[in-house]
Amino acid sequence: MKLIGESLNVISTKIGKAFKERDPKPIQEEALFQKEKGMDYIDINLGPAKKDGHELMPWVVQTVQEVVSDIPLALDTSNINAIEAALKVIKPVNVPHLINSIMCRPERYEKMIPIAAEYNADFIALMWGPEGLPRDENERAALAVELLYTANEAGIPNEKIWVDGIVTPVNIQQPQLMSLMEFMKMLQDIAPGAKSTCGLSNISNGPPDHLRPILNQTYMVMLDRCGMYSVISDPRDEKLTEIAKGKRPDIEEIIHKAEDREAPPMDSLSKEMQDYVKTVDVIMGRTLYSDSWLEV
Repeated sequence: MKLIGESLNVISTKIGKAFKERDPKPIQEEALFQKEKGMDYIDINLGPAKKDGHELMPWVVQTVQEVVSDIPLALDTSNINAIEAALKVIKPVNVPHLINSIMCRPERYEKMIPIAAEYNADFIALMWGPEGLPRDENERAALAVELLYTANEAGIPNEKIWVDGIVTPVNIQQPQLMSLMEFMKMLQDIAPGAKSTCGLSNISNGPPDHLRPILNQTYMVMLDRCGMYSVISDPRDEKLTEIAKGKRPDIEEIIHKAEDREAPPMDSLSKEMQDYVKTVDVIMGRTLYSDSWLEV
């Protein structure tokens, strides 16, 4: 599983302040930290960046690449001009950099796909359509076909497109989590060769902080089983990184068994493994979400 580090983000008080003040030190420290923690990509998230994004994004890219020059970057902002300005100055690495992201809305993709093609960038195809979040896996599939067809017509092959079917919070949209998994199982039939990714931490956006890691870890393993290629993840969650890199096969095994209703009796499992079984049941909708599901 490829990991895209999410924490070089404007919503972070420390990083947001560094962006605003053009202070390179916290930005470079975070980039070096993500490299140390094994991130395969570093996401630079400016948010909307409406006012000065066209100046800020290239500055952040250059600031990061002064200290980390061998890891591809994901350029994350809704400001199209900021994306293009960064692509003009970004230094190539061994794989293409990523545009994060291009929505399935004509007013967005008609402007952004030519930019991706011109600069030979990969891009994340976000399954957010004219009506917002797709209702189910079939609507996700229809959006994917529309956006990938347009990209193919512009000369961009499926292999350069990373499909993001959108992860939703478990505490308000439980059924959407299973819909995304069904969509992932369909993806290679719809778009052979396409990659995939998601904002993994969205699943735990809302639950208490102490419950976020196990939700993220469990869902990542479930998505991986469905063919997910990468996730945008928290580089500070060392256990999640270990799981993603294949270093915790015991956790993967118990999650898969729980999905298949083949988990051993709970009293035969450690507290750690019991928690993963309970979390699978919540994600799959077998148990209604509550903040106390691990205590039941």
